[in-house]
Amino acid sequence: MRWWDLAPVLALEQELFPEDAWSAGMFWSELAEARPGGTRHYTVAVTPDGTLVGYAGLMAVAGEGDVQTIAVDGRHQGTGLGAALLADLVREAARRGCADLLLEVRVDNARAQRLYERFGFEPVGIRRGYYQPAGIDALVMRLDLAAAAVDGAAAPEDLDEPAGHPRPDVKKDTPHG
Repeated sequence: MRWWDLAPVLALEQELFPEDAWSAGMFWSELAEARPGGTRHYTVAVTPDGTLVGYAGLMAVAGEGDVQTIAVDGRHQGTGLGAALLADLVREAARRGCADLLLEVRVDNARAQRLYERFGFEPVGIRRGYYQPAGIDALVMRLDLAAAAVDGAAAPEDLDEPAGHPRPDVKKDTPHG
């Protein structure tokens, strides 16, 4: 993700997460750390015509990774794009030497939970009232990256694309630190 991606990212953020959307300032703060030597990695997915249809972010600090965000345009959900974005974050966390990868997911988002489970994430706790202002609980999930490499957790190349609906490209254009 680059600064020029922020307008479409913010539009998609507002569309998908109207109650608890991140602000422009939050994304700018994240991108400030997505530089060589920084603690963040962000990626976007675009269609062949250049339309941004997904994005994902990772924080990696002191051997611990955290999925900051992952979002897929509703018209592209179910195509494997979420898996491709998540696989990029898992690979980047491993590349940065993270032992574990954590994430929070709304307790009422069963679809996302199934995706994370396919990758080997396991529930480890609940954060009460995490998603504000609605006060929705978050399920905390953890992936042991060493075990995932051994167990062969699902990766996008393992997931079939629906016929006639090719997955948009995931752009890995964030500089690596």
